[in-house]
Parts: sequence; structure tokens; C-alpha cells
Amino acid sequence: MTPPRRRPGERLVRSYVVTDGRSHPSRNTLDLVTLLIAAAGPPLTGLSPEKRRLTELCGPGALSVAEVASHLGLPVSVTKVLVADLMDSGHLLTRAPIPSAGPFDARVLQEVLDGLRSRL
Repeated sequence: MTPPRRRPGERLVRSYVVTDGRSHPSRNTLDLVTLLIAAAGPPLTGLSPEKRRLTELCGPGALSVAEVASHLGLPVSVTKVLVADLMDSGHLLTRAPIPSAGPFDARVLQEVLDGLRSRL
């Protein structure tokens, strides 16, 4: 009997192995657009290949959780568990994305426009 063939894109290692059997991150503060930045201090020795790759991806600059999940080819839920572990160990720093601008006040904008016109 021949072993079943792997489908293209199918991972050799199951997600529950990558997360040590955990399905939830140790923190519930991570969003798809949370920015991840690699910390400069801690050595990468002792990290799993996925955690090492994750920190290397964030080394040159900030990436979002969604971008890292895409680069690693892992589900976002698995990536969040890995990110939380790396935050706990001091390998990653996070930053909330810049909030979108709130609704503008048309009255204030009109006053600014009137002020500019009076100076010209």
C-alpha cells in the first residue's frame, strides 16, 4: 500500500505541534493589524524554527500579524500563539496600529478656511 500523497501547500507539521498543543495565545491583545517588531536583545537560540523565522521576518522593520502569518504559511490563530510566546520571552515588541482619523467637524474646517482667506 502506498502512503497518501501530500497536496500542494500542505504542511508536514501540524499546527498543534507548532503551538505545543495550545489553541489560544497567552494574551488576547493581538489583532490582525497589530504591528510586530523584533527586539534587539534576546538570543534566538532555543527557539523553534517557526519562532526563529518569525523574529527574522520582523527584524528589518514592523510587520502586521496578518503579514507574518502569510509569510509563514500558518493560520492567523497559530501565528497569534507564536507571537504571544515571543512577546512573553522578550523577543517581540508590539505596537497598535495608528488609529484612523475620527470624523471631522465641518465648522472647525470652515473657520480654518476663513482664517486662511483673511490672511491672503
